[in-house]
Amino acid sequence: MTAQDTNCEEWQMADHKHGEMNISAQEDTFSGFVRWVTRATIYILIFLVLLAMING
Repeated sequence: MTAQDTNCEEWQMADHKHGEMNISAQEDTFSGFVRWVTRATIYILIFLVLLAMING
């Protein structure tokens, strides 16, 4: 690498203001993920209980 490749003065970072980003899509996705995991866990537990009851 040359000195020109590592010159950080040319890079422009976006201005970040905390709390201004719209995160409704991420919140909906996370909510759906938590709902799916919760339901899958319940179904697996029910299946295991039924399996234990059948096998005695």
